[in-house]
Amino acid sequence: MAGIPFIKDFKFDYGTAMEVTPLIRRVVANNPSPFTFKGTGTYIVGHGKVAIVDPGPDQQEHIDAVLKAVRGETVTHIFVTHTHIDHVPATPAIATATGAKVYSFGPHPKPPADQHAEEPGDLSFAPDVKLGDGDVVQGDGWNVEAIHTPGHISNHLCFAVREDNALLSGDHVMGWSTAVISPPDGNMADYFASLRKLLPREEALYIPTHGAEIRDPRPFVEAYIEHRLGREAQILARLKEGPQTIPQMVAKNYADTPAYLHAAAGRSMLAHLIQMVKDGRAKTEDGRATIESLYRL
Repeated sequence: MAGIPFIKDFKFDYGTAMEVTPLIRRVVANNPSPFTFKGTGTYIVGHGKVAIVDPGPDQQEHIDAVLKAVRGETVTHIFVTHTHIDHVPATPAIATATGAKVYSFGPHPKPPADQHAEEPGDLSFAPDVKLGDGDVVQGDGWNVEAIHTPGHISNHLCFAVREDNALLSGDHVMGWSTAVISPPDGNMADYFASLRKLLPREEALYIPTHGAEIRDPRPFVEAYIEHRLGREAQILARLKEGPQTIPQMVAKNYADTPAYLHAAAGRSMLAHLIQMVKDGRAKTEDGRATIESLYRL
């Protein structure tokens, strides 16, 4: 399977605003985990009259650090890439403190009644202004374009900062890891389409919410796509051995992955299999794709 040139080297200080580009600063929250790497990066775009991107978790020390970083400046916009709880719960406090309006694709998607989402989201969140694909918001010395990139979650946006030729890529493309695609809202077909959507774009730098920036993004995105295609090939290889469940396949396909990440791997495998059942490459007895289903070619 093709390898991704992961970027594990990440220099930062918690709570300190550090320059990433001439227009963009980053403040990292102290919420490290297997899914957030070293923590959530909150970004400040511009100087004087600025935007904040992904306010982050509901941690008072992080909220205080972000507000300290913009002291003496005017926050005119707050942008949210998506509504998972490591990105958005600090939004009300920062919006109240600054008076800025909040811009995003929309509220957190509610799962079907008979299913639950594996990644918790902020169901109380609602933007002041909804952004659609291609919408451009103009600030003082900067322009931000919203790019709808569903897959990790249906309301995910990336934000292109035109003056820096940079893309704030949220959790869609990260340097340190692949994104978890967890049904019911995580959608593998959408994720492939959203990755391919980025390939013709011209941004020379991707800045994810977690981890370090990606300085050669096109080959990186291509490697992401090849990695996912490789995961599908692994699933087909297991099914050629005979009918199997997702836990059985995860044990083999992710043998080199720590066991505590196998549940998340199973969610991404489920996302693959939902699409593979839909397009006829795999099947189950009842036509449904679940973690418990028995899959066959």
